[in-house]
Amino acid sequence: MCKVDDKFVPLYRVLWVSAVPHFCGHDDCLYEGRYEIRLEQDESVWANREERDEMLTALETWQGGLGNSPEDWQE
Repeated sequence: MCKVDDKFVPLYRVLWVSAVPHFCGHDDCLYEGRYEIRLEQDESVWANREERDEMLTALETWQGGLGNSPEDWQE
C-alpha cells in the first residue's frame, strides 16, 4: 500500500504513473500541476510530486527493482 492524497492505494491496482504534471488549461480544473496515478477500472488518484515519487519507489521495491545495469535485470 502507498498513501496518495489521504487514500491508501494497493500497489497491485496501479496501471501507470504520469511522468509529467497534468495541464489542460481549463480555469476550473482541480488537478493542474498534479500527477495522475491511473488505477484499474477507470479510476485515478492525483498526487503531488512527493507522493508520485513515493509511489514509484514503492512499486519498484515491490517488483524487486531493475538494478543498475542490464546484466542485473531479471527476466
